[in-house]
Amino acid sequence: MKFTLSWLKDHLETEATLEEIVERLTMIGLEVEAVDDKAGLAPFRIARVLTAEQHPDADRLKVLTVDAGDGSPVQVVCGAPNARAGLVGAFAAPGTYIPGTDITLAVGAIRGVESRGMMLSERELQISDDHEGIIDLPQDAPVGASYAAWAKLDDPVIEIGLTPDRPDCTGVHGIARDLAAAGLGRLKGGAVAPVAGDGACPVKVRLAFGDTPSLCRGFALRLVRGVSNGPSPKWLQQRLLAIGLRPINALVDITNYITFDRGRPLHVFDAVKV
Repeated sequence: MKFTLSWLKDHLETEATLEEIVERLTMIGLEVEAVDDKAGLAPFRIARVLTAEQHPDADRLKVLTVDAGDGSPVQVVCGAPNARAGLVGAFAAPGTYIPGTDITLAVGAIRGVESRGMMLSERELQISDDHEGIIDLPQDAPVGASYAAWAKLDDPVIEIGLTPDRPDCTGVHGIARDLAAAGLGRLKGGAVAPVAGDGACPVKVRLAFGDTPSLCRGFALRLVRGVSNGPSPKWLQQRLLAIGLRPINALVDITNYITFDRGRPLHVFDAVKV
């Protein structure tokens, strides 16, 4: 079971440090198997492209002058189609490990032109599968600042070894409740207000296990009308990615989020096809 520190704090009001939370989790039987403190994202900085010129010996490459906020602009060779003067993005200096490609950058020459660093795509930072271009940030993003901190990607991920006797902790809310009971903070709210339905659901469900006794203790179905689908919000995508789930679309992502937030498995169906 994985969750991020900020996700836990959505449900738990606490001043405890990450180390104290990890220690208390193990003490109450939720053994912590791994902690990713996101230190690997610390070297990436927000940078601005000052100039972008055509590479003298490659049609698809550009030679950029990049300001990473330290007062010494550097030359970077880049093949991204959206590379341009004025773009603000994420920069990696030589010596930085790139998780998405499993390489450590070095000063090199690309088609005879020296390159001192790299402007990054989201896939190279394992934020998403997008590698069509380099990250394009708002113009007011603070040049020189930590990209991970600015984008809220430096959120530690905690993984616990969940045993079969702890179904109450299959959701982040349940874990927060257990920590609160152990004296590590106060549980926030938690009550989910019921939403009244309007009319009978036109679809019936039959759970058939043959001669085997029913393995399902409960199944509920509700029809929701007037829904439009599309990408889910960035914060939701980031939380799913942090625990190893690939964002699909808003409807699927919401059900996955509730599954892990409340320990209540959900699935969404196309009503026309059911």
